[in-house]
Amino acid sequence: MQNSKKTFFIDQALVTRLGFLFSEEKGRLLENIVSIELKRRGEEVYYFSGKNECDFLIRRGIQITNAIQVCYSFDMPETKVREIAGLMEAMNTYSLIDGLILTYDYEETITIKNQTIRIIPVWKWTLNHPESSQF
Repeated sequence: MQNSKKTFFIDQALVTRLGFLFSEEKGRLLENIVSIELKRRGEEVYYFSGKNECDFLIRRGIQITNAIQVCYSFDMPETKVREIAGLMEAMNTYSLIDGLILTYDYEETITIKNQTIRIIPVWKWTLNHPESSQF
């Protein structure tokens, strides 16, 4: 069985201007920005769908090396639980010790057992050097 594909737009302004959105959907637009940046960096990108979902998995060679979750706001308890659960499931599936949650403006580092989740704003993440093997 194959998971359905996630579709992203290359032109963020076109999507917004032509009105393909039925509401603001800020989280979806933020996820689209991350997708564009990952492609710009030349990453091979997948997503994880198990009991929970993780927005982006980065593959280098035959190995999944990074898991990234995207959410606009990280201030609601149910949002935190959902986003962390999806990321942790992907991290556990691929034996990753680090994960990343990208938000609009929230920043924190969480350690769960021996795994670290960095939560940073998308703008900070986009400033990282593209050839860096770290987030």
